[in-house]
Amino acid sequence: MLMANRSRPARLHYMDGTFRVLSPGDHVVCAVTGQPIALDALRYWSVARQEPYVSAEASVQAEGRG
Repeated sequence: MLMANRSRPARLHYMDGTFRVLSPGDHVVCAVTGQPIALDALRYWSVARQEPYVSAEASVQAEGRG
């Protein structure tokens, strides 16, 4: 029987234009807002900081915090 990854955060390695799943899961948590982001909806992240963002606005906020 396969184990489901439902409601389990994934651990990812963020790269330019893509990411690699290090630990399986169904979502990641936005580094700015704390909102869960489904992996199939993940569009914004920082390669340098290795963190995901729920939106472009959240990404800009992260840039501003240093």
